[in-house]
Amino acid sequence: MIPSVLPTYSRAPLHFVKGEGTWLIEADGRRFLDMGAGIAVNALGHAHPALVQALTDQAQKLWHVSNLYEIPQQQALADKLVATSFADTVFFTNSGTESCELAVKMARKYWYDKGHPEKTTILAFEGSFHGRSSAGIAAAGSEKMTKGFGPILPGFTHLGWGDHDAMHAAIDDSVGAILIEPVQGEGGIRPLPDQCLKGLRALCDEKGILLILDEVQCGVARTGRLFAHEWAGVTPDIMMVAKGIGGGFPLGAVLATEEAASGMTAGTHGSTYGGNPLACAVGCAVMDIVSTPEFLETVNARAGFLRQKLEGLIAAHPDIFEGVRGLGLMLGIKCRVAPVDVVKAGYECGVITVPAADNVVRLLPPLNISEDEISEAVNRLDFAADAVREAMG
Repeated sequence: MIPSVLPTYSRAPLHFVKGEGTWLIEADGRRFLDMGAGIAVNALGHAHPALVQALTDQAQKLWHVSNLYEIPQQQALADKLVATSFADTVFFTNSGTESCELAVKMARKYWYDKGHPEKTTILAFEGSFHGRSSAGIAAAGSEKMTKGFGPILPGFTHLGWGDHDAMHAAIDDSVGAILIEPVQGEGGIRPLPDQCLKGLRALCDEKGILLILDEVQCGVARTGRLFAHEWAGVTPDIMMVAKGIGGGFPLGAVLATEEAASGMTAGTHGSTYGGNPLACAVGCAVMDIVSTPEFLETVNARAGFLRQKLEGLIAAHPDIFEGVRGLGLMLGIKCRVAPVDVVKAGYECGVITVPAADNVVRLLPPLNISEDEISEAVNRLDFAADAVREAMG
């Protein structure tokens, strides 16, 4: 008999009932250090006072009116994002998947309105993840994402990660945009080198095509800059954001330049819940904290400390771990064993991590994690590595 909850998830046997900062409390009272943050969502940890206050205050006033009317909280958040980014305009969604859908529509509508309806092809990359909607799985292109869901939305060409020659060869008159994550998350914490992102921007400028960045996982201060592309000193034309922007409340956005968004006029896109007062009130509170220079400096300091601790962990367990990679507090441990074994051993040791492709375990802690909590988390991972070795015999 099928469960009442559609069984599309392979869930761990954990039942969390409360969160406090970087900690999760199981129904049986066990405390876990959360180094996954809901897959980079809980940017400020669990039950952050400023976010609780923002949500509570707004919940007592107004929850939903739809986008048939002006929404002051939405305007306030849009203004904050425009003031702190490359963007001239913002559309609010409920998730990264929805942001991907709009980014694809926006790019294609741009070229249609410019008199080039043939420029529908979007170049995307192996190992990418852009959500699980029709456009999202088509953009990723992997058999794991697309098998059984045909016919797949056409208009995407998939290239090898880092294959510059293939990318140049793929550009023809049908190509309208390039879509890429500055740091692949699901693909195994693979950062795109700064010079490559600079090269992509230059290529897009030379060929007259749009650059779309997916910063759903790597954005919102996760890498130590407000947005990951800032490290390379370039800007996109369109950018997808979600996860951390709501600090745990469902919220996403598409940021764009005025030029790139020029085709999106009244009636071309919409969302019933997108940009609702509750989500945007929380989003404003998140932005007020994570966009400050002081906060970003702290993220970078904590990132350096965590990386140092992980290097020590890897050196102590060369049979289990191979290396560490990533940016900021978006780090991955490359494993010599199945990453799910490390994740499961971590559960027994009271630490939460997230598996990824390419034999990687992701560490995506709350951005306000303390040094003491980092030390304790790595200590628990040390015990987890011992347990994996013991299980191997």
